Amino acid sequence: MQASSRDLVLAARSAGVSDERLLAAIAATPRAVFAPTGHAGASYSDRPLPIPHGLVTTQPSLVAIMIAGLSLAGGEQVLEIGTGYGYQTALLARLAACVTSIETYSDIATVARRNLSRQGIANVQVITADGTGGYRKGAPFDAVLVSAAHPHVPPPLIDQLRMGGRLVQPIGLGGNEDVTLFERVPGGLRRVRVLTEASFVRLRGRYGFAQAGVGSRAEDGQR
Repeated sequence: MQASSRDLVLAARSAGVSDERLLAAIAATPRAVFAPTGHAGASYSDRPLPIPHGLVTTQPSLVAIMIAGLSLAGGEQVLEIGTGYGYQTALLARLAACVTSIETYSDIATVARRNLSRQGIANVQVITADGTGGYRKGAPFDAVLVSAAHPHVPPPLIDQLRMGGRLVQPIGLGGNEDVTLFERVPGGLRRVRVLTEASFVRLRGRYGFAQAGVGSRAEDGQR
């Protein structure tokens, strides 16, 4: 294990993550490959990195907490809302059978596809679309991970989650959220527990906040 990757493993452990498969995935995934131009040197610090449209990537230890909440065993079909530059997507791909990741911005999606391809990760499809609508063609999903905040889980994401499946989403108005784990049950979702508190950009789209205005903050995607 490279020392730089070890730093992110230690950060995840310090945040309470104990899933050895996830920790091994972090160790095997070079975050520098997924870093924005000019920020490779900061890749192995436990902090967000800036990407276009006033957004940032999610803090690595927070990524680990959210993924750990899904309790992936290896055979799952996963839906990710918010690809970013693909680091979180790469971790999910190492832990699940297949990942469908939806990104609003086409330029960000293009970079993510390139980054994932460079790592030889082939069990991911990155789609440019409104993530609040999910991806009905690929449903039902065993797990859903939403990397943006809204007071409610978008109904299409609930409908596309199989019974017993898990969903993690920051619940709030954007800027101070409860990152919450849900389980799909008859009639909707059951709140299981709050995984952590964090700050995220608002979830925008048909079933989220209105698209007008960016509404992102420098601290989005961090605890």
